[in-house]
Amino acid sequence: MKISRSLKPLAFTQSALAALILIAFGSAAAQSITMASTTSTEQSGLFGHLLPAFKKASGIELKVVALGTGQALDMARRGDADVLFVHDQVAEEKFAADGWGLKRYPVMYNDFILVGPRTDPLGVRGKDIVEALRKLATRDGSFVSRGDKSGTHAAELRYWKLAGHEAAKGSGYKECGCGMGPALNIAASSGAYVLADRGTWLNFKNRADLAVLVEGDQRLFNQYGVMVVNPARHPHAKAAEAQKFVDWVVSPAGQSSIAAYQIGGEPVFFPNAAP
Repeated sequence: MKISRSLKPLAFTQSALAALILIAFGSAAAQSITMASTTSTEQSGLFGHLLPAFKKASGIELKVVALGTGQALDMARRGDADVLFVHDQVAEEKFAADGWGLKRYPVMYNDFILVGPRTDPLGVRGKDIVEALRKLATRDGSFVSRGDKSGTHAAELRYWKLAGHEAAKGSGYKECGCGMGPALNIAASSGAYVLADRGTWLNFKNRADLAVLVEGDQRLFNQYGVMVVNPARHPHAKAAEAQKFVDWVVSPAGQSSIAAYQIGGEPVFFPNAAP
């Protein structure tokens, strides 16, 4: 059956519309990327502040999967992420050296703190994280470890090693295999000590009797890095869009956005991307 002359323009219009819809959906899909990051950046509230600014600047939607740094790196190795935003520099540099990621960029820092009961029954209060852990180990203090291969957990293990208690950390040492927020909740409910990142602590509402007991030790420095997943390993990775995020977050605009994020008037992270 021949299409009548009057229906031909309609048929063409419908075909053109269908093509435009496909193009639009394809464009929308290309403008969405996945970032594997840490629970500290998520639970501190930073991304709720940072990512809308990036989307406004770029039009790119960024989906965050918040895990411990070790799990985030594993996720990227599997090809399930386009970009990483994590805080274990040694592991990040190995990830890049092994060919899984492109150039690693420093982006910001804050610090770790030792949190515990306000009364500090084991007398660890002070500036020396290593001495504090020695006291916890020898006095069998109750300590909650993330135990999840996160950047915080990696830092904690370094401090235990420096304290000479890498293997035997005391009978009160418990691993929860959980994120920073849940670890703080466990410490709050049980009166235990816990190593935390300051960002999550500032945003943590269920503090009970917990207080910051150890801070200011230079060894508590906590550096964050950002890196694009190598498309040579995972051709489906959206490297171009991921690089746009990296370029933005280390730019003056992205760094200013990080610096502007505060909780209760207190800065949470300090931008330090290389100029």
